[in-house]
Amino acid sequence: MLGLLYLLIAGTALAAFLLWPRTRPRALAALASGARRVAALDRARRFVFFGDRFPEHYKSSGQKVLRYLATRSYTGLLCTIVVGLLGFGVILAAVLAVRLVQGRLDLQELLTQALLGGVLLFLDVQGIYSLAVLDAKLARECFGPSEQEVLRQRIDELATSRAAVVQAVDAERRRIERDLHDGIQQRLVALAMLLGRARRSRARNPEQVDALLHQAHQESQEVITELREATWRIYPSALDSLGLKEALSGVSERCSIPIRMDFEVDRALPQTVETAAYFVVSECVTNAAKHSGATAISIRLALYGAVLVVRVEDNGTGGADPSGSGLTGLRSRVGALDGLLHIDSPLGGPTTITAELPCA
Repeated sequence: MLGLLYLLIAGTALAAFLLWPRTRPRALAALASGARRVAALDRARRFVFFGDRFPEHYKSSGQKVLRYLATRSYTGLLCTIVVGLLGFGVILAAVLAVRLVQGRLDLQELLTQALLGGVLLFLDVQGIYSLAVLDAKLARECFGPSEQEVLRQRIDELATSRAAVVQAVDAERRRIERDLHDGIQQRLVALAMLLGRARRSRARNPEQVDALLHQAHQESQEVITELREATWRIYPSALDSLGLKEALSGVSERCSIPIRMDFEVDRALPQTVETAAYFVVSECVTNAAKHSGATAISIRLALYGAVLVVRVEDNGTGGADPSGSGLTGLRSRVGALDGLLHIDSPLGGPTTITAELPCA
């Protein structure tokens, strides 16, 4: 009734301005501004009596608020009629009870009145229930994003996530190419040069040949180690054969910094989740070892319902850049699974990176 009263009074006062095209936008803005205050009271009513919580940051458009008040005024009139019929039925039931006590009511009339009263009561209850459902639906659409807005937002998120995944894949390919070119390829060139020198010195200086061959052997071992590291960064085969825990143990063994790991997962996880969790840990450990100057790293994986939480913390100098290629790629990988990545890295440390990965 408050919304209807506001629309009648404010609409009548602003009617001339609403009809004139030049003043219509300002008049609508003024009308919507007052409608927001009335709607705020209704929002508080939904919270107090029904416990509804709506997004604080969401702001409805003026057109949506006015449409909400107009619809609520219509449903309010319907509710008045339904409640009036219910009150009328209660009065008829009281009159019927008095006549029954006085003995002025025969059986046929009693059954007829009881049947009509039951039908009226059923219609009243259904009407009140339907109006309550409609009231809740109107409140959700006004004080929160509508189904179309949620769907549109979801489409935008998926499009952004898809583009980010493509960028992350391209960045990962460039990094692999750079590792192969600057690392393994250079070592192979050095190995070829050592073998060439050994072949040329075979006749002139046999002792130098032995030293060169020994150096070439060491270089080949380092090439094998670096090649193994590169293949693990592409995709760890231990995930398929041994599982996530053993694959993460391999990350700990290859890291030069002491790592303490807590693995609190008591059931099998989807392969996509295991892969994302592995790369989160691997990237965080690699960044800590190269850039943070950390002396200790702690890793914790815990399953909370249907969400796997991966937490990596190091005691380094902090200052990790969330916009860097590595962390951006991790955010894209986690976001592709509808997960969240939190980065906390103040200057001076410590750095804490937490990934929440849905397992459903």
